[in-house]
Amino acid sequence: MQNIFNQGHPKGLYLLFFVELWERFSFYGMRALIVLYMVQELLFSTEKAGNIYGLYTGLVYLSPIIGGYLADRFLGQRKCITFGVILMSVGLFMLASGCQSLFFLSLFLMILSNGFFKSNISSVLGLLYGNDNAKKDAGFTIFYMGINLGALLSPLVCGTLAYKFGFQYGFAAAGLGMLIGLCGYKLLENKYLAEYGMYPVSRVKSENNLENSPLTLSQKKRLSALFILMFFTIAFWICFEQAGSSLTLFAKYATDRTFFNLEIPTSYFQTLNPLFIIILAPIMSSLWSTLREKHKEPSSVLKFVIALFLISFSFVIMAYAGHLSDAGVVSPLWLVIAYFIMTVAELCLSPIGLSLVSKLAPRKFLSLTMGTWFLTNFFGNLIAGFMGGKYGVVSNFLLFLILAIISFVFGVVLALLMPKLNRDMTEV
Repeated sequence: MQNIFNQGHPKGLYLLFFVELWERFSFYGMRALIVLYMVQELLFSTEKAGNIYGLYTGLVYLSPIIGGYLADRFLGQRKCITFGVILMSVGLFMLASGCQSLFFLSLFLMILSNGFFKSNISSVLGLLYGNDNAKKDAGFTIFYMGINLGALLSPLVCGTLAYKFGFQYGFAAAGLGMLIGLCGYKLLENKYLAEYGMYPVSRVKSENNLENSPLTLSQKKRLSALFILMFFTIAFWICFEQAGSSLTLFAKYATDRTFFNLEIPTSYFQTLNPLFIIILAPIMSSLWSTLREKHKEPSSVLKFVIALFLISFSFVIMAYAGHLSDAGVVSPLWLVIAYFIMTVAELCLSPIGLSLVSKLAPRKFLSLTMGTWFLTNFFGNLIAGFMGGKYGVVSNFLLFLILAIISFVFGVVLALLMPKLNRDMTEV
């Protein structure tokens, strides 16, 4: 881990790390509770709750394409980040109010908030590094650890408060976390971010006015390769985003959660993925660096293929656990093993994808392209919600097996396309 942090990174990285940590604390704290809240408090069926969850999380990742466009053309990334954080706080405190008539309005505000925040904070991080692609990969790995540190803490804090005192206390804690992030950001942004992301691209004139020149053939090829990769990423998110729906319900209804006569809150299982991220991210980063020095590092496309096969394997394991659950509750180790494999898969895809967008996207379309990257989460979450809504409708074995097959098939097809995609991205 020390090698990752000691590479001369800009100080702005650590401010963005801090803000992203608290934004993800808020998002994942809410996410760990929202399906259970709909089922237990609003008395929605599991199918209805799963569909709403899928639509919500899908729209959360659709809205960044709008926020990215507004940042590039009119507002600049920094203003969008501030506006997004404020909207997130308002939405979470609406949920915490306990007023059920505000439920859908609060979800709408949080969808908008992610649109302004999500693509733009990643874009500002990419701008800090310029063309230093080697450090950029390590920077995004550190940034990704911030995401998952927030995701690790939030189910423990928000989940415990909800379990002990009620859902409103969990949502309020998530809202408070967002306010902490906002205060830190506004106090330090001018000091550590200088003018990066302050103005829209239309106001930024580079030397020789290159920002306004047409795209070259190589740029078009790289964008085309990136968009093809984005399409295959959808299959990954369909499986990965079961964490908030079918895997949460499996943890609640089909898993033995007693430990020394104490019942483990369902939300605690959501800490497994971020915990494994924090442990494994330095190891994976060191592995890529070692392989790079030996000229054996897998291409970005191959890393995506590995991710799809690994997440398929994790759901093969869950399918077997689902088969065992027909006879009664099963050991929590099945979920632990599945989340571990899913985490390795995530590290082969998600931070690599963020860094790849910042390398491949033309400067004038950076935030818009970053928003398009999150569009894969939109489609993935939308379908994931539909699939998660089938929990209890079809057998656990069949549900998880279908998910394993989807990701496996996408992995095979992407492997066949890998030579062409690698050629199109050779200039990076």
